[in-house]
Amino acid sequence: MSSDSPILPSVSKPGKRISIALAIAVHLLLAGFLFYGVRWQTKATDVVEVELVRATPEPAAAPPAPTVAPPPAPKPEPAPPPPKPDIAIKDKEKPKPPPKVEPPRPRVDPFQEQLKREAEQLTQRKQADSAAQELSQMKAAQAASARNKAMTDYLGRIRGKIRGNIVVPPEVKGNPEAVFDVTQLPSGEIVTVRLKRSSGHATLDAAIERAILKSNPLPKPEPADLFSRSLELRFKPLDE
Repeated sequence: MSSDSPILPSVSKPGKRISIALAIAVHLLLAGFLFYGVRWQTKATDVVEVELVRATPEPAAAPPAPTVAPPPAPKPEPAPPPPKPDIAIKDKEKPKPPPKVEPPRPRVDPFQEQLKREAEQLTQRKQADSAAQELSQMKAAQAASARNKAMTDYLGRIRGKIRGNIVVPPEVKGNPEAVFDVTQLPSGEIVTVRLKRSSGHATLDAAIERAILKSNPLPKPEPADLFSRSLELRFKPLDE
């Protein structure tokens, strides 16, 4: 070992060896960084920039433009007619009538409404009673008319039977009337015959009484409820 080499101190302990090794490694890394940094700066200065410019040819002279006659001026078109107003702007937009406003309804009085309903019900009942009464009267009139017609037919059949048995005396002049009351049974059997008003001719009165008794029994009524125990019969010699 030469005399110029550094003399490392002896390391007695393992911890000191590790510290020395780390110190040497740090010094080596620092030396390498400095070396490469200086070298990179030296090479960067050797770069020369060159700008290339392409030569541009001069443009050729353009030929003269041909002379072109100007086009004829267009004929002016007639102006369009003015637009018609839109129905006089819709009759100048007639104002709309104001909306109808219903008048406020009057307040309803429950008591008055109740009285009104009762009055209407009473009127309806009176009208119904009046209609029922009129209907009843009409039915009664119809029934009476039918009964009178049936009674007239019944008495006509009695007089017809009696008239067929009358022999009028020849001395009777004119057409005098005699009235008789006759009492009968429901079977038509004659009970009594009484002269109520004389014709003025005794012979005619006697002839009518004999004809009544000869007609026994008298015709029965139809319907049966038309039967009357007492009958008033009127006779004239010239009546049919």
